[in-house]
Amino acid sequence: MPAITLPDGSVRAFDGPVTGTTVAAAIGPGLARAALAMQVDGVTRDLSASIDRDASLRFITRRDPEALELIRHDAAHVLAEAVQALFPGTQVTIGPAIENGFYYDFARNEPFTPEDFAAIEAKMREIIARNSPFVRSVLPREEAIGFFEAKGEKYKAQLIRDLPATEEISLYSQGEWVDLCRGPHMRGTGDVGTAFKLMKVAGAYWRGDHRNAMLSRIYGTAWRDQKELDAYLHQLEEAEKRDHRKIGREMHLFHMQEEAAGSVFWHPKGWKLYRALEDYMRRRLDVTGYQEVRTPQLVDRKLWEASGHWEKFRENMFIARVEDEDEKDRILALKPMNCPCHVQIFNQGLRSYRELPLRMAEFGSCHRYEPSGALHGIMRVRAFTQDDAHIFCTEEQIAEETVRFVDLLSGIYRDLGFSEFRVKFSDRPAVRAGTDAVWDQAEGALREACRIAGVDYVVNPGEGAFYGPKLEFVLRDAIGRDWQCGTLQVDFVMPERLDAEYVAENGSRKRPVMLHRAILGSFERFIGILIEQHAGRFPLWLAPVQVVVTTIVSDADDFAREAAAALQAAGLRVELDLRNEKINRKVVDHIDQRVPVLAVVGRREAEERSLVLRRLPGREQATLPLAEAVATLAREATPPDLAAATPVVAPA
Repeated sequence: MPAITLPDGSVRAFDGPVTGTTVAAAIGPGLARAALAMQVDGVTRDLSASIDRDASLRFITRRDPEALELIRHDAAHVLAEAVQALFPGTQVTIGPAIENGFYYDFARNEPFTPEDFAAIEAKMREIIARNSPFVRSVLPREEAIGFFEAKGEKYKAQLIRDLPATEEISLYSQGEWVDLCRGPHMRGTGDVGTAFKLMKVAGAYWRGDHRNAMLSRIYGTAWRDQKELDAYLHQLEEAEKRDHRKIGREMHLFHMQEEAAGSVFWHPKGWKLYRALEDYMRRRLDVTGYQEVRTPQLVDRKLWEASGHWEKFRENMFIARVEDEDEKDRILALKPMNCPCHVQIFNQGLRSYRELPLRMAEFGSCHRYEPSGALHGIMRVRAFTQDDAHIFCTEEQIAEETVRFVDLLSGIYRDLGFSEFRVKFSDRPAVRAGTDAVWDQAEGALREACRIAGVDYVVNPGEGAFYGPKLEFVLRDAIGRDWQCGTLQVDFVMPERLDAEYVAENGSRKRPVMLHRAILGSFERFIGILIEQHAGRFPLWLAPVQVVVTTIVSDADDFAREAAAALQAAGLRVELDLRNEKINRKVVDHIDQRVPVLAVVGRREAEERSLVLRRLPGREQATLPLAEAVATLAREATPPDLAAATPVVAPA
């Protein structure tokens, strides 16, 4: 007699094994209509699955976040059936749910094109309207292999052969169509709904191996209702308009090219933006007690072996083999991160507990091998600069340093235009360094630090660094996308591996705790995020060109030059536009370049020594004497950290 405990704490007893469908019906007809699947002791299962023991039970309805993955998973099955119905001879391979949607890989002599989408979507709607139940069955391994081989599905047969011998082979049918699948599924194809859209096609090697056959992958998106789908499609339209690669070209900020794949060619305007951000970050660190250092680019593999990175990270490292003076080959690696080098600085000389916490920062140039297919503008690169820092402290200081870090990170994100972020707690991964006892200690210390710092988080299971648990800080941008940028990691392992120690108050030698932390993540990626956040229209203090001084008539050229010089002397980033063009043409050009302020000079302004300040892209403008215009713009362009530090002087 299984006793079923529901989320409200109530318990329902049944005479024998019971399905989720039966339990939902016993609770009420409304739930029976709404329930799509269930969680039994936290594990998502089909409603038709049998429960033969005492268990906690929670139903998943369309309103629940978990419904999205189910909808997308089932939509992939509907897509596969539709494709095989329309294109006989096509083989199906794998089709998972992914973030924001799903895909399915197909083996077909002729790849699909977007022109095929209308027919496929129409067939998918037919299958959904049919509302065939998803029915699970289990077959012996050899019988399942024979079933798919008889259908000409060699990829499915291979998948079964490669499964562990202990794996149960389950199939799901939806009417006449059958697929290999672990599940779970919703009740039937009708539960997918009509809020879906096929998005794009791409090539994909079978199992991601270039030595294997090229498959045709169809991507789609699916949502709980049309409103969600429309919102997502609108977000994609906005994202396309804000694409940092497009805006970077238009504003002449940077470019990428094959001869240096994954590395950024910063143009003068882009480098001004980079330096403005770097200067701001350096000031914030200087007043928060960080000591800036610089460490080598090329480091012997011995250090990476000692730190554990050679074993865990070798495939992502760029290697240089050199012939040393003793004619033996020596293997060096371009550093993919800064942490082992910072321990080397800490280890120079005998450290005292009085020096802790020691906050060591570096804008470190790092290199990591990323596959060419993963590169994406300046957001996914091979050469990048981390805003990296490591805090060497005692275990007792972890909480205080976490509070200080969260306060610093929150202020920086606000200054850069991000008012909202959330935190993930990533705990121990399956493959890791250090004992379980050390991980218990590190995870416990970080949880306690979060409690003291008032940090609310969601758990991100198994996603910690190989040396310790971490907090991940996820920004929400102007169009609702999430970006994981900041991190704080608690590390008891690396100080032990690299023999870092300090003299404690009682004279004994102790290992420091090492807090790895970053706020931006990397300058390159964060600038890409900033470009898309602001659509290239940066706040005045960050804009690569803050003011363009331009003329209406050539008679005003001399005064325009004087005005530009005065603005530059006040610390503003200024350009001068003396082209023989109509003012309307100039306005359009500078709007396209996302210049925030246009200072216009005509004959009258030259005579009166004034500037017409126009705020772009709008039409708002005001005429100010030159000195007042310079003072006004200099004040507005003051970076937020300096503006906050400037004392307010009351008028006499």
